[in-house]
Amino acid sequence: MTDIPDVSPRTPWQEPPAQGEAIEVADGVLWMRQPLPMKLDHVNIYALDDGDGWTVIDTGFNTRKSRAIWDSLMAGPLQGKPVRRVVGTHHHPDHIGLAGWFQSQHGAELVTTRTAWLFARMLTLDVQEVWPEETLAYYRSAGMAQEIYEKRVNDRPFNFADTVHPMPLGFTRIKQGDVIRMGGRDWDVHTGNGHAPEHATFWSRDDNLVITGDQILSTISPNIGVYATEPMADPLGEWLEACERLSKLARPDHLALGGHKLPFTRLPLRMQQLIGNHHGALDRLMDHLSEPRTAADCFAPLFKRTIGEGEYGLALVEAVAHVNHLYHTGQVTRWEREDGAWLYQRKG
Repeated sequence: MTDIPDVSPRTPWQEPPAQGEAIEVADGVLWMRQPLPMKLDHVNIYALDDGDGWTVIDTGFNTRKSRAIWDSLMAGPLQGKPVRRVVGTHHHPDHIGLAGWFQSQHGAELVTTRTAWLFARMLTLDVQEVWPEETLAYYRSAGMAQEIYEKRVNDRPFNFADTVHPMPLGFTRIKQGDVIRMGGRDWDVHTGNGHAPEHATFWSRDDNLVITGDQILSTISPNIGVYATEPMADPLGEWLEACERLSKLARPDHLALGGHKLPFTRLPLRMQQLIGNHHGALDRLMDHLSEPRTAADCFAPLFKRTIGEGEYGLALVEAVAHVNHLYHTGQVTRWEREDGAWLYQRKG
């Protein structure tokens, strides 16, 4: 039998930190976790020792349980030293949910990209008790299954503010090309897109650490979705561009600290795997679109597994991202069905 070389990313840890505890992944850098009430049941958070206080990377949801966990972390692994800065990699609730709490209750400075702050603050203020017509029209245009559509219409919509603490005015902007000092290191700021607009990643100049947020993950692909806010967006194209650009910075010895799953090495390999996975999905999708299909008809070639109700929403927005990319690159044509759903078909 021929030996098959190990080409998977490697992690120095087999288990994550227990709730309320921390693992030191490098000198002055702590890895912790907050729970999430969903299939992806956790978010990674990091604390960097600045001497007289801590810089925290991402926060978890704004829930009573998460705040209690933070209280125990600050009294325990953080040794009672204040959290002076919160750095948000991107605007999603599991990453920015408690930024406002740290600002208003602990006097912390919020540091993030301008787009992340604008999205987060806008969405916390945009509370809807019934579904906006634009969102329902988007669901219909994507060909959402009728039973799921009807159930959603009759339920109260999820609001960003349900899991994100109110965000006071004021933040400190970081942008592509900046250098930020955290945990006794200088970090180059490189922004990505696709999973979230102007997503910040941090590349240490002083050792092998990279904080990737959700732009690059170890054993799962970040969700890349189109939403009613910009239904013609091409986030997949933006994500592929960002990964190709960031891959030029990656070294095999980098220790990547992601927003979910375990920290890992072999970063160049992992980035090529992620890029290749999406190109493979696009190839399968092109074959599938030999016949007219809605975005919701495209789950099988994209995900190669059964999509349950709990995953349906994320699968749908990702399917739209893939057909949008093919449409924007001129590989498929589309037309509107009588019920408002877009049908896509391969050209030629």
